[in-house]
Amino acid sequence: MLLVTGGAGFIGSNVVAALNDAGRTDVAVCDVLGSEGKWRNLAKRQLAAFVAPSELDGWLKGRRLDAVIHLGAISSTTATDGDEVIETNFNVSMRLLDWCTETATPLIYASSAATYGDGAAGFGDEQSLTALKRLRPMNLYGWSKHLFDMAVVARDERGAKLPPQWAGLKFFNVFGPNEYHKGTMASVLARRFDDIRDGRTVQLFKSHRDGIADGDQRRDFIYVDDVVRVMMWLLATPSVSGLFNVGTGKARSFKDMMLAAFAALGKKPDIDYIDMPAEIRDSYQYFTESRVDRLCAAGYNGGFTALEDAVSHYVKGYLAAADRFR
Repeated sequence: MLLVTGGAGFIGSNVVAALNDAGRTDVAVCDVLGSEGKWRNLAKRQLAAFVAPSELDGWLKGRRLDAVIHLGAISSTTATDGDEVIETNFNVSMRLLDWCTETATPLIYASSAATYGDGAAGFGDEQSLTALKRLRPMNLYGWSKHLFDMAVVARDERGAKLPPQWAGLKFFNVFGPNEYHKGTMASVLARRFDDIRDGRTVQLFKSHRDGIADGDQRRDFIYVDDVVRVMMWLLATPSVSGLFNVGTGKARSFKDMMLAAFAALGKKPDIDYIDMPAEIRDSYQYFTESRVDRLCAAGYNGGFTALEDAVSHYVKGYLAAADRFR
């Protein structure tokens, strides 16, 4: 049996789908379904168990698992409840790390590109405590992920016992099916698609930084299928451990993404630029671009989908379909 925490969420439900497609139905999910319709992300899936986060510690006692894929977190970059975020994103992760260490269970967990802050220290995933300490996350979510990365790497550097395989994945800007419950944290493509389809003007943020054009704020957009492919490779390659960036290695603009969506629907682009809310201007990232050298050096050769191809697949296969769920 495998455990996927956050398995009803965006990336988690895509992982569950891939496991089912690979013939694994012995999948346990730990998550909170809430009232945002997250259950629909798993409506086509087969599970062996569904565990509430409050019951996870007890459920794990005396149990043996093939692996833990830990994706559950408060992932909002605007979260402000420090105690809740630290308990969910750091303390729970530490307890899972200890459990996986004690039971010799592989652990694959989600870190985030938010740990890089404004990118002043670069986006290289050097696996050393010295390098990690140079990073300055700009929000509570990024800091909570950064704390856990440092805790794991510190154990590794001092030779402390760890799970037989551990992999922390610094996801960049992931988009794709099953992100619809995320509201303002969903990708700009998911949030603007209905406007494109219905012929309304698409609104993007103006730039408030010299030298950067409106709509030219850039992200390393990566399709969720590519992210899942990395995790499935890790499950099949237990000899690989470490902290890795998971992005395409190529930054593209929000405008590029919208133009690709217009093209996928055969529509003429219609974009307007609006002021960025004052409350997020100081913490807004204008550029993220992963370096994936370490992941490739570890043996991963699955490649990454070009933005235009990924957008076309998402738009035609899901967003424009009667059933948007995977």
